[in-house]
Amino acid sequence: MPPHKFAVGQKVRFSPDMGQLANRGETFVVVRQLPEASGVLQYEIKSDLDGHGRVVRETQLTDL
Repeated sequence: MPPHKFAVGQKVRFSPDMGQLANRGETFVVVRQLPEASGVLQYEIKSDLDGHGRVVRETQLTDL
C-alpha cells in the first residue's frame, strides 16, 4: 500500500459521494491518517467552517 497522500494539518477540499452532504467550497483540515479499508486509505477530517468531523476516503480529497 502506498503512503498517505495528505498530511495531518493539511487543508483539503472534500468531494462527497451521491447522498452525502457538504457545503460547496468548504475546506477541511486533515486531523488523522487512518488505516486502509478495502484497499483505500482513509482520513479523519474536520470542517474549517463549523468544526464537524467525518471519516473519508483518500479518493474523496483534493489538495488546495
